[in-house]
Amino acid sequence: MYYVSQYSDRRYLFGPDGLLPHKDFLDQLAQTGTFSLYSWTSSTVWFEIVFHAGLLTALAVMLGIGGRAGLALHWVFLWSIYQRQIMIIDGGDNLAYVVIPLLMLTRCYDRFAFSTGAARRFIQHLPGRVKALAAPLHNLGVAAVAVQICLVYVVSGLYKVQGGAWQDGTALFYVLRVPEFSWPGVSELVYGNDLLVYLGTYATVLFLVYFPLGVLVPALRPWAAVASIGFHVSIALLMGLTGFALTMVACDLIFLSKALDRALTAARGARLRWPGRSAKPDSLAGPGPQPSSSVALSPTRHQEEESFT
Repeated sequence: MYYVSQYSDRRYLFGPDGLLPHKDFLDQLAQTGTFSLYSWTSSTVWFEIVFHAGLLTALAVMLGIGGRAGLALHWVFLWSIYQRQIMIIDGGDNLAYVVIPLLMLTRCYDRFAFSTGAARRFIQHLPGRVKALAAPLHNLGVAAVAVQICLVYVVSGLYKVQGGAWQDGTALFYVLRVPEFSWPGVSELVYGNDLLVYLGTYATVLFLVYFPLGVLVPALRPWAAVASIGFHVSIALLMGLTGFALTMVACDLIFLSKALDRALTAARGARLRWPGRSAKPDSLAGPGPQPSSSVALSPTRHQEEESFT
């Protein structure tokens, strides 16, 4: 989304002769002590190569292609383009910096991914002790992402409750009147209604502070995740923070992983029970490797991996 939305203006926003000239960009990197692939040369050709390589890598990650190596490469490209123009980032970049390395610990490519089988063939040649680390590392990665999301909510909520506008229930009125964070024709309907302002302000603080408690209770976890997704969809629409909202929604899905897995299993079972398909189910189609979305885990390993999901 980030690459495509800026594509027509890419040279103006990120190019060596654009809004931030290459020399000023190098000075900025020197001050922050970081790196960016866009800083290696002021060539327009190099810029186009890096930009389009980053776009294709992001597309591959979205489609579930490339595995952990693809995730690592995506992180490098994403860091580079965010550093190239820090004036248009919206907070989703900070979360991506932290979460993508944590995802590399997990087996997130076991579902909804296009698998070439290369990773599976590589794993077959690893020692048994190394293979045994897969489940603990997966659980560690899932737990780390969950903790990170909870920290985002709690810290944000605790900062808000210290503000007078959040305490008296008027914060939403002022937020939606900022031109950069408004939806013309819709925001006015919200901040023009006292009841919606009060409810929205207090509901936001309560949700942020108590979200971790909803996550800790298994019965409430799916509802907490759905509420969080709705909350961030509202942020995307009303405030225009689309990148941040989509990143948070993607992270919230980790709390729905078990529910999604059950839905996928039920859908697969319904497909096999469909008339004309029961004779040749996919699971008996042949001895070859199955797609990653159909990999069956042993009960012990499955229980280990679900201890946090």
